[in-house]
Amino acid sequence: MLGILKLGFVLTLATFCETANILYAIPYSVKSHYIMQRPVGLELARRGHNVTVITAHREIDHPPNYHQVIVVNKTIWDVLGRERPNLFTLVEYSAEQLHKEILWKGGLALTEGSLKSAEVQSLLAENRTFDLVISELFFQEATYALAHKYNAPLILISTMVNCMKHSLLTGNPLELATTSFEFLDASNPTSFWGRLRNLYLNVYDYFWWRYWFLEKQEELVRKYIPNLPQPVPSLYDLEKNASLLFLNSHFSFQSPVAFLPNIIEIGGIHLKESDSQLPADLQKLLDEATEGVVYVNFGSNVRSTELPIEKKNALINVFKRLNQTVLWKWEAESLDEKPDNVVVRKWMPQKEILSHPNIKVFLSHGGLIGTLEAVFHGVPIIGIPVYGDQYKNLIKAEEAGTGTTLLYHDINEENLERILHEFLKDDSYLKRAKELSRRFKDRPMSPLDTAMYWIEYVIRNKGADHIKSPSLKMNWITYNMLDVYGFIVIIFSLCSYVIYKIWELVSQCKFLVRIGFGHRKLKCL
Repeated sequence: MLGILKLGFVLTLATFCETANILYAIPYSVKSHYIMQRPVGLELARRGHNVTVITAHREIDHPPNYHQVIVVNKTIWDVLGRERPNLFTLVEYSAEQLHKEILWKGGLALTEGSLKSAEVQSLLAENRTFDLVISELFFQEATYALAHKYNAPLILISTMVNCMKHSLLTGNPLELATTSFEFLDASNPTSFWGRLRNLYLNVYDYFWWRYWFLEKQEELVRKYIPNLPQPVPSLYDLEKNASLLFLNSHFSFQSPVAFLPNIIEIGGIHLKESDSQLPADLQKLLDEATEGVVYVNFGSNVRSTELPIEKKNALINVFKRLNQTVLWKWEAESLDEKPDNVVVRKWMPQKEILSHPNIKVFLSHGGLIGTLEAVFHGVPIIGIPVYGDQYKNLIKAEEAGTGTTLLYHDINEENLERILHEFLKDDSYLKRAKELSRRFKDRPMSPLDTAMYWIEYVIRNKGADHIKSPSLKMNWITYNMLDVYGFIVIIFSLCSYVIYKIWELVSQCKFLVRIGFGHRKLKCL
């Protein structure tokens, strides 16, 4: 018994010695971003690390070593000083408009609101030390300066998939033909025009981000993060030298990509086989839906109640002719002229609903979180994209044979009924969705365990510089071998020129010889 107690004490001491102080900066207030990122901080705390989280979303049930620095939970419309629009109007926005009018301005305003909040300023004023800083990679680059302030390695976590900008900064191969811009608005990304549009958007985004947006984020660093050790590296260099980059993707669904060892896919990190119980009324409803269920949810931001009357009526008229039950996230108390087979709720426990075997199809806006939840649970998806990465996500579902896209302007009774009947009558969509789900889950470790392993790897290896690309120490010309290729071209050109001159000289000599020979023949005659 004494030996067991000694062993327990040694293991406890070892765990204590390996724990780290971690600052987790995820202040971006959009709920879907937090859903994906919250398991990381909570799991690190459960594993014994002392975790301080800068967030707009308060956790009630958490370990005692999970400390929250709460910033004001404002929407992007609040900080932009605009009235919240009907988000369905964003279908008219190009990718350029989305960045210029919303993402860049909103990102700056949300970052400033977080950094100047009383709780964050109080944290920065304390004499604290951190062994690691983890920050979200999404329009809040000023938070990267916290890694410099605390002289700690930086890990970045993206709620999205890979893009050219990420690859360029990490030294990863660009693969532009197969790696699409996050908000690519092209129906066929691999066509000539799709690839041209993709290249243009990547270049457009990079130069505005690099030479305008980052400068604005640098101003926020100087204004709100005091006592930074000098000299202060640029945010560009801080991001470039991050130890790890986590991506919300997986090759079983998104395109396979050649990744460096410090770029890790953790798509579906917020998902696991559900152990939560559905509310009793929903459980009974789903269990008794022997004909199956059509689940309708446009996410945490887009509201079904904002559908124009003609499109809302098109959905209602199609739904009432179905034999299936329709479960619809409807953000009002009631739905006028609601058919008997339609059940509405203001809020839906989506992961638990999608895990139910009677769900036949998911009518969605195509957001990445909801799309990955459909992939995880093996549910076919009919997507109505509105903005952002939703088009790209639904194209991937189409390529996998588990989904299709219904454009917002094409919503009418005929189109919706045709697509719904196809998905409900043809079980091949469901079979392919179940096969995709199996592949998505078939991994050496769960996404959360994968993230924990690599985070602790960076802690153990003091930043793990050895897994970063050697190209980070090279300039662009050297990395792309332009000097070597230029040297080869010059040598080849010189050799070609010399050979040409020799040939020209030989040709002249032959000509002179022929002339001389001709003169001698004439003299003989």
